Amino acid sequence: MQETEILNIHETTELARASSVLRTFPEVLRDVQEYISKNFAVVLRDNPDENRELIKSYIGKYLEQSSVGVAGMEQEELCELLYGEMTGFSFLTKYLYRSDVEEININQWKDVKITYSTGEILPAKEKFSCAGHAVDVIRRLLHKSGMIFDNAQTIVVGHLNNKIRITVMGDGVIDKDKGLAVSIRIVNPRKLTKMQFVEFGTATAEMLEMLSMCFNHGVSMCITGATSSGKTTLMSWILGEVPYNKRIVTIEQGCREFDLTAEDEEGTVLNNVVHLVTRFSDDPKQNINMVKLLETTLTINPDCIAVAEMKGGESMQAINAANTGHAVITTTHANSCEDTYYRMVTLCKQEQPSMDDATLQGLATKAFPLVAFAKRLEDNSRRVMEITECEILPDGRRKMRTLYRFNITDNIIVDGRPKIIGHYEKVENLSEGLQKRLRENGLPLKLQEQLMAKG
Repeated sequence: MQETEILNIHETTELARASSVLRTFPEVLRDVQEYISKNFAVVLRDNPDENRELIKSYIGKYLEQSSVGVAGMEQEELCELLYGEMTGFSFLTKYLYRSDVEEININQWKDVKITYSTGEILPAKEKFSCAGHAVDVIRRLLHKSGMIFDNAQTIVVGHLNNKIRITVMGDGVIDKDKGLAVSIRIVNPRKLTKMQFVEFGTATAEMLEMLSMCFNHGVSMCITGATSSGKTTLMSWILGEVPYNKRIVTIEQGCREFDLTAEDEEGTVLNNVVHLVTRFSDDPKQNINMVKLLETTLTINPDCIAVAEMKGGESMQAINAANTGHAVITTTHANSCEDTYYRMVTLCKQEQPSMDDATLQGLATKAFPLVAFAKRLEDNSRRVMEITECEILPDGRRKMRTLYRFNITDNIIVDGRPKIIGHYEKVENLSEGLQKRLRENGLPLKLQEQLMAKG
């Protein structure tokens, strides 16, 4: 294409923009809704999520043919907002389906903050027009998961399309003029490779090899830490390293985070995975909770069981499963490796209130000898701060062995932002008892010796 032709096209585009009739957003929205409903109602009604790009192309076509626009908005941005309003989620739509967004927090109708995967928390450029607008949008969002948000139910927990968790608090819990407060957690565990974990500084290759080796040979473990510390991402990688001939069953609450199915280019499933998720029902007898799923899982001959998170009575069932020879991996919220066992005892009390703490802690430490503590630091880096083994001594006493840890040596400011300086250190090897167990479960002695010699 000649340079003069390129210039002519550019000038034509600029003239088209300049000749657009600028109108208010509500006016354009009304006309676009009428146009789409009249000409493409089936596409909008059937499944707007799957037809997202098609609907947006229809909107863009209308804007171009009608030569209308909104002041301060590019056509692509206007299409996105119009699509969001028409499918029910307003400007939230553009954030709900982005791969780099982890959380949307609505503190009040005019204050929306976006948490990105980089750790940055930035205000959204857009906001709701009023408190009522915010309530209407969130009601439509909850409707997708069959949840009702009204004066009778001012705190509601729901989910959208399996991958999005929603917690809403409304009038009576917060000030009426604020509309509502909402936390929308977008569950999107990244599938990182071992090399990426190492490059990001999350763990060393040796630490990852040790966790994978132990789980693949029957040693149960818990990954602990706060929200957004990287627990699920690490757990997903460990499960992805399980040999294809072993049967994995994942158990999750409300929405499904894991997608471990491996296929070849022709679509043939290569591994052996069953994904299970709880089901809520207004009739308590029809509820299928984590405890029920765990009980059922033990009857279908699993080699590995993944309990997405222990936060209730399912903790007792997970401990029982791990103590009956199954390899179980799970996560929970705790402040350190040692605190994890106290957390497990507290959770088990919900299922077994009459059992004493010492007995429960003995069961927990026997079930999950390995604990990895993950943390997101002040500079937004994610680190496996410590990996420990709870060794059971011949006299029955427990000894905490620190296998690896991340040592922080300094905290500095670079370009106005904090930066954590530190390094990983190998402290001890696995106990003789756990090494013996790994050999009994099929780990070649040569591989074990190689790993024990590293550091």
